Amino acid sequence: MLKFDDAPKKATNLSLNSKVLEMARELGMNISQTVDALLAEEVRRRYWEKWKDENKDAIGEYNARIASEGLPLAKYRSFGRTLGDGRKKA
Repeated sequence: MLKFDDAPKKATNLSLNSKVLEMARELGMNISQTVDALLAEEVRRRYWEKWKDENKDAIGEYNARIASEGLPLAKYRSFGRTLGDGRKKA
């Protein structure tokens, strides 16, 4: 998972909607903290979206193999209604 918590802060300039900024300040919001948290969330979302797109062929091949062969070691599972390959337990 992507972690940003331990990274140092860096000053930057942002252009924000003045009315939104004014209301945020009236509400006592910490602008830097709020923007930092929302930006980190968006970076994580886009990172994993890109990762899934870059790896879609491998994921598709893996899923196809599981669909045809079942999960490795599925016969040793002691939970669930199926063995992971769609077959019912005996």
